[in-house]
Amino acid sequence: MVNYYQYLPISEEDENWGLSVLNTGCTRIKSNEQYPYRHHPAHHYFNWQKGRILNEYQLIYIVGGEGVFESSSIGEKKVEEGSVIILFPDEWHRFKPNVNTGWDEYWVGFKGDVIDAIMKKNFFHREEALLPIGFHEEMIILLTEIMEQTKKEGPGYQPLISGAVLHLLGHTHSFTKQKVFENEGLLEITINKAIVLLRTRIDEHIAMQKIADELQVSYAWFRKMFKLYTGIAPQQYFIQLKIEKAKMLLGDPLKSVKEIAYDLKFESSFYFSKLFKEKVGLSPEQYKKKFITGI
Repeated sequence: MVNYYQYLPISEEDENWGLSVLNTGCTRIKSNEQYPYRHHPAHHYFNWQKGRILNEYQLIYIVGGEGVFESSSIGEKKVEEGSVIILFPDEWHRFKPNVNTGWDEYWVGFKGDVIDAIMKKNFFHREEALLPIGFHEEMIILLTEIMEQTKKEGPGYQPLISGAVLHLLGHTHSFTKQKVFENEGLLEITINKAIVLLRTRIDEHIAMQKIADELQVSYAWFRKMFKLYTGIAPQQYFIQLKIEKAKMLLGDPLKSVKEIAYDLKFESSFYFSKLFKEKVGLSPEQYKKKFITGI
């Protein structure tokens, strides 16, 4: 996970759409690390002693580590990995990771008439702002897509990412209703967590043994069950994730093949090019040319 955050300008046209994304990002907080970072804007920064009140909604997905959350409506609660925190406008709150574990978080802030209408229908409640939904690849895909679109800020990107926010809320509501933690078997929970871990570390060089260690299972069991569940071995799944991310990055005319290989932690640009051609049928240079020219 590469730490990233973006605070977005909102036009009158964006507001008229009915749902605007105000900010988004992801952060890996290591054990004993300061939280939150001081470089956030003053109206979003807070400390544990004072907490804060926002004039927006936020969805925060904790995919690793643990901590604590407290709000005016629910008091202090333990936050476990696989939890979503929903922040409400004008609601005092505070949260922080455990100093011994840190945590990995994704978030998106938003507001508008559309979300106000949804909240008035009681799909989400201030008294149930902490939702243990578990590990779901769909959530990471949507949050990552929102961040990627904010990096480009292309024409009409606000309605596009506001749709992703609605999708996130829909997934969160659905997973909560299904009582995922109560009904899923150990295998499904473990593999879903593994998939989330792999997606959040797509820009790292990580051994599958380390993933197995974090899941507290043997590597042999992990490899066998992951392949049984997904149809592909975990290392090959991880490579496929990297190749898909590389295909997206190759669409950026300012990024060289060497830079992309480095960003995704391939052993070398030569190895990256060789692997890419094996998986895609084109070299990165050929794919890049085809992406840009359409030929």
